[in-house]
Amino acid sequence: QVQLVESGGGLVQAGGSLRLSCAASGRTFSINFIHWFRQAPGEEREFVAAISRSGGSTYYSDSVKGRFPISRDYAKNTVYLQMNSLKPEDTAVYYCAANPTYRSSSIDMNYWGKGTLVTVSS
Repeated sequence: QVQLVESGGGLVQAGGSLRLSCAASGRTFSINFIHWFRQAPGEEREFVAAISRSGGSTYYSDSVKGRFPISRDYAKNTVYLQMNSLKPEDTAVYYCAANPTYRSSSIDMNYWGKGTLVTVSS
């Protein structure tokens, strides 16, 4: 099993920044990709970004490309999502998810964290 714990959410004004963290523990050797998804009230869960085990491959949705760089710290088994130039439409619960392969769909993702709430005020 793999355990994922998100942190770093909160309330921020539009134009501000937050850094989300996803700490992984357990059988982390079984996963190659860490993903970030988000879900706004009344909306479906949508893909945000993903990073490979090596960090050499990263993927982004069009809505966050150039604003939300994803990175990882191997020593800490942690993946970060640096959220810059935040907009009210970025308001959502942000989840990290782990999987052996990259997916832009939340369906059949192997492991999920419980999420962290990000609220962007206008």
